[in-house]
Amino acid sequence: MLRFRSIVSALALIALAATPAGAQSRLPTQGYADLVERLSPAVVNIATSQRVEGLEDMPRFPPGVGRAPEGDGAAQVTSLGSGFIISADGVVVTNNHVIEAADAIEVILQNGQRFEAVVVGRDPATDIAVLRMNTRQPLPYVNMGDSDTARVGDIVLAIGNPFGLGGSLSVGVVSARNRDIEAGRYDDFIQTDAAINRGNSGGPLFNSDGEVIGVNTAILSPTGNSVGIGFATPTSIVRPVVDQLLRYGETRRGWLGVRLANLDRAAAQRAGYDGDSGVVITRITPGGPAAAAGLRPGDVVLKFNGRDVADSRSLTRMVGETQVGAQAPVEIVRDGRRMTVTATIERLEEMTGGARAPSGGAAPSRRNDGGPRGGRLFGIALSELDASLREEFQIEPDVQGLVVLATDVDSANENVVRPGDVIEAMAFHRVDTLNAARTVAGLAADGERNIVVRINRDGAVTYRRLRARS
Repeated sequence: MLRFRSIVSALALIALAATPAGAQSRLPTQGYADLVERLSPAVVNIATSQRVEGLEDMPRFPPGVGRAPEGDGAAQVTSLGSGFIISADGVVVTNNHVIEAADAIEVILQNGQRFEAVVVGRDPATDIAVLRMNTRQPLPYVNMGDSDTARVGDIVLAIGNPFGLGGSLSVGVVSARNRDIEAGRYDDFIQTDAAINRGNSGGPLFNSDGEVIGVNTAILSPTGNSVGIGFATPTSIVRPVVDQLLRYGETRRGWLGVRLANLDRAAAQRAGYDGDSGVVITRITPGGPAAAAGLRPGDVVLKFNGRDVADSRSLTRMVGETQVGAQAPVEIVRDGRRMTVTATIERLEEMTGGARAPSGGAAPSRRNDGGPRGGRLFGIALSELDASLREEFQIEPDVQGLVVLATDVDSANENVVRPGDVIEAMAFHRVDTLNAARTVAGLAADGERNIVVRINRDGAVTYRRLRARS
């Protein structure tokens, strides 16, 4: 036994000697206590409160941790989330879903100090929001790093407020890069096995140098709790959004006016192209920048603004990041010939809340006829269709119904529908307005029954069953 232990010890010493010095430095023998002590003061808890009129509109992500009935039958809901300070004057980054429905926002520091906060701007498309605290004292802050340098296997730390337990640390690794979880058109998540639970939303994901490389946003879980699959929005997406929100109070993304599909063999053959990279244009918006540049359906896009195009997601992000008014060269293949056209990028009209903003105006919460433009049913965020929503989700003009914007992470209907789906009918009744959907849904909810919905997904019709209680 003694000899066996000696052999094992010798092998262990050999293994340690063979370990690269860089790897040892990334796994400190004393843990991360010093690093966490330095970073934690800049990680904050975010408490929000909202007065709601009915349970069907109650936000379910992040979870309500208290609900007190009011005299008129309404309820006051409080929710908790996380965030982090990025400047000494009290600018805070968090998730949009943490604060989107709030009537009041309070930021709580590690030392217990509380500050009222106002929304500087928010971006539903990437689920990022920027707050500013009402304070005159300089505050601790953290810096955003370069998420593009993160590699699978790198150590990461998540600090946040899971289940209201502020200042909680979890450690893991980068499990994967460039994950698409169908949360939106800018999906490019960092996947991590660092424990992320409800309440961590909006908190920072740090690298081992103490730089923020992501904002913890979602989890994949059959139980609603961490099973080691969490997702963070990388700073390569977060940083430009934050910069625009601080500068303009809104995002100003580029728009090309095309519908795209990933390249397949048939599309490549039609274009006379023998490569395997690029995307194919399937539709051109009349009067849009692509139409003005001379692009056509069937063109295969190889490069945009000098950058290689890998797939439709990457081109969508490239266009969105392009400055409005910029002249962008687009390299394409058409009829076997390579050519470059120049497109003048216009501004994408985006959603600023539950409704779409018309060009040059503020977003109305209700239509002229009094019907709501957007709302929640059974844990699903829905909106009536308009031109900009059709453009965002590439919905054809003849499709009518309610578009799915998001689903609550742990709801019963989370995996039934996805963003961009158009619910054309519920219980075999057409639903073009939220009022119509609520009428049909109310009958199903009374009996807690499942409800059959007809969904248009990427032009194909399918049927699903929604749980009436989410």
